[in-house]
Amino acid sequence: MSDWASIGSLLGGIGLFLLGMGLMTDGLKLAAGSALERILTSSTKTRLRGLASGALVTALVQSSSAVTVAAIGFVNAGLLTLGQSLWVLFGANVGTTMTGWLVALVGLKFKIELLALPLIGIGMALRLSGGNSRRGALGMALAGFGVLFLGIDMLRESFSGFTSDFSLNELGGATGTLMLVLSGILMTVLMQSSSASLTIALTAAQGGLITIESAAAVVIGANVGTTVTALIAAIGATPNAKRAASAHVLFNLLTGIVALLLLPLLLALIGALRGWLELDAAPAVTLAMFHTVFNLLGVALMWPLVSYLTRFLERRFRTAEEDEARPRYLDANVAEVPALALDALQREVRRMGGIALRMMREALGGAAGERLARDQQIVSGLNLAIAGFIARLNRAGMSPDSAQRLPDILRIARYYEILAELALETAAAMRETTSPAPAEAGKFAAQAEALLDAVDSEKALPEIIPIDTVCVETCLETMEERYQILKSHLLEAGAQGQLPVADMDARLRVASATHRAVQQAAKAARLLNGYALLPRSSSITGL
Repeated sequence: MSDWASIGSLLGGIGLFLLGMGLMTDGLKLAAGSALERILTSSTKTRLRGLASGALVTALVQSSSAVTVAAIGFVNAGLLTLGQSLWVLFGANVGTTMTGWLVALVGLKFKIELLALPLIGIGMALRLSGGNSRRGALGMALAGFGVLFLGIDMLRESFSGFTSDFSLNELGGATGTLMLVLSGILMTVLMQSSSASLTIALTAAQGGLITIESAAAVVIGANVGTTVTALIAAIGATPNAKRAASAHVLFNLLTGIVALLLLPLLLALIGALRGWLELDAAPAVTLAMFHTVFNLLGVALMWPLVSYLTRFLERRFRTAEEDEARPRYLDANVAEVPALALDALQREVRRMGGIALRMMREALGGAAGERLARDQQIVSGLNLAIAGFIARLNRAGMSPDSAQRLPDILRIARYYEILAELALETAAAMRETTSPAPAEAGKFAAQAEALLDAVDSEKALPEIIPIDTVCVETCLETMEERYQILKSHLLEAGAQGQLPVADMDARLRVASATHRAVQQAAKAARLLNGYALLPRSSSITGL
């Protein structure tokens, strides 16, 4: 075979392999339906289950990229936590080694026409008769298998044509090894398939074009190059999705570096293991074992390090919302000192209240629902952090009076959480209004905002000055009057046809949610005011 014919055969083999891999992956994903999501979301409760589900799904769909993108997408959507996704991603690396075994034990061992052509024929018959059903999807997957095997056969023939005149075995030493690693990375990036790069390395080694050591270096490069898919998937994603993609990159880099440093030792170990298992001594089998062993070695290396990796990643890609959602005053060391712990709790709950009150003001001002929803998640997160901190408190040295304050702090936090929920309800109802707000609605909203300002103790930090309860009492009375006047006006306007009924209903819900929200804020103020650190005057009493 001439050099040009070999090059054409090589390019055609790569194209057929990629086409077959694409058909097979798409067909299996369609046939699985929602099973991919179901497996990844329900089978990730522990490390081992997450690892196994990632490996199993990757072995089934024959695409680590598909599983990686799916896992990052689920993290982005909040279906998987960062910790769950890490083990799915690590498992995907183990599962993708199935491609090497498929090539070594099937693709390079049998007469391809006896397997590939019937698979293509049967697969296309199922595809044409099944349409968009599961049978049609399975048919597409079977046809993909057949095309994939034809591509492997064409690659084998093209490398056989190269070996008579050309060899890469002279690429030795550290420089040559690094060049081969880079070639594996480049091929994977260009073809967007580590399986294709792996197949090229296996068939080249089987055909004698390169040594096992050189092919192993290409396999390492392919393993590193596949991280590009994760990086692309993380563009514009949530911080957690970016962290998951970064973990995938770090895992593959660490695994590749260790495999490269231990390359002679690993190949010697695999040779001994292959002899013990009485496997074929063919280069493709050795390389398939090498690919599996060094990915399992990567999992073993990450097992004790994943907790540190998670904490490291959680400090990266932080958004302003995440920073605000982190407790500012609560600390494990503070929990051991009752006096400091109570002070920290009081400061944190006031900060939480400040966010909830800000939400309500923004809701009355017509803020976007997405922004309020993010703030509501911050308030809920802080409420959970406060409850968790109280559960960890050392109560041994706590006085009875101090211990009695803990339920009140939890109650205050709950008031603020309800206030945040009511802010969302207010904003949603305001978006339903279509006609201009009546004057009574504006007066009621102004009075509600005045009361929110009066009970906003967070504005006084760090001094923590008590709330002016006289002002709050006055504002409450005035707001109640405005609320009753507004309700009467809206009902009358709706009854007389001056206001559409739907608009009347929406404005009544706005008024009701605002009224309840302000009451929650006042309840929190009653409790907070009794625990102020710097009282202005003994004449000021709680509400």
